[in-house]
Amino acid sequence: MDLEQARFNMIEQQIRPWEVLDPQVLQLLSVVKREDFVPLAHRALAFVDMEIPLRGGGAQGQVMLAPRVEARLLQDLNVQPHEKVLEIGAGSGYMAALLAHRAQRVVTLEIQSELARMARANLQRAGIHNVEVREADGAQVAQADGPFDVILLSGSVAELPQFLLDQLTLGGRLAAIVGDEPMMRATLATRTGDKAWSTAQPWDTVAPRLLNFAEHSRFHF
Repeated sequence: MDLEQARFNMIEQQIRPWEVLDPQVLQLLSVVKREDFVPLAHRALAFVDMEIPLRGGGAQGQVMLAPRVEARLLQDLNVQPHEKVLEIGAGSGYMAALLAHRAQRVVTLEIQSELARMARANLQRAGIHNVEVREADGAQVAQADGPFDVILLSGSVAELPQFLLDQLTLGGRLAAIVGDEPMMRATLATRTGDKAWSTAQPWDTVAPRLLNFAEHSRFHF
């Protein structure tokens, strides 16, 4: 397989049509080698418009999100060079690698031991040194080194977790895929005050659940 041609096709045929037009994001997708973060058994699928399973060692339905979803989340968050980022769900480390090129520092949490080890190894091989991979349950504990300028949930949840919204700086952004199959919405929350957040839901997608986050706590009419 011609990797560079496949990467070019991914960007031009999947990502640009999904309204990802930020030149910095597009350049980053050319630079960070996605294939190096894909499990060897699925490397041929690195540039395909699909979720890639992260198998083995109890990876319970965890995946790399489709390239267009990763790219759109990255564009929507608009990470700046001085910002500190928290990611929930390290997976293979690819999204953390993308975030690391935009941010000052990234903390990424991974509940599965094998995936945490995979993410650390992949990031080290890629020469990325401003990411800390923590083996932790991101659904349970606020991080002591918060608040964060950006928080990304690399998977879906039933609703935005308040304890994570509380960890945002003023002006900080949180992105998550929210809802239930077959219809979920990419949701971007921005902290506008001490107890105030604005939200937008600019596009639809679906993604596997992050482990241990609460399901709906109330009925919606």
